[in-house]
Amino acid sequence: MGIWWNGATDQIVVCSRSAQVELAAVLPAAGRFVVARLDGERMTDADHTFYEFSDALLFPGYFGWNWDALSDCLRDLHWLPADGYLILVENPTRVLSSSAADRHTLFQILAQAVHHWASPFGQPEFAVLLLCDRDDEATLLRQEIAAAVHKRR
Repeated sequence: MGIWWNGATDQIVVCSRSAQVELAAVLPAAGRFVVARLDGERMTDADHTFYEFSDALLFPGYFGWNWDALSDCLRDLHWLPADGYLILVENPTRVLSSSAADRHTLFQILAQAVHHWASPFGQPEFAVLLLCDRDDEATLLRQEIAAAVHKRR
């Protein structure tokens, strides 16, 4: 159901709406958590993607509206303290569909953020759930993300 690397705490989960997702697999067992819900339909280009993330996660005023700034903010989140974070993206196959390069960059940034937060030293949990309309979309998206994750290494 998910893309896993470096153990069970590093995760980007891709599934269809018909699949069952155990919340325990993507949320912390206890404490405060932030769920940021984004819609891929509204993330048609880089600027709209930056806006959706900034709006959902209340990025600070110094957010630079570029890929490096998005990466930095996803790996910081000090302004939004929590025991865990879940980024839920609905319609992820529509995210940046006109720019394969930007889409690939976004998946790499998400993978880097998940990897950054995966730590045995008590840092907050961080997961990304990409919720597709159909099973075949989920399968294709898993392959695309796997390619982005492997290229990151």
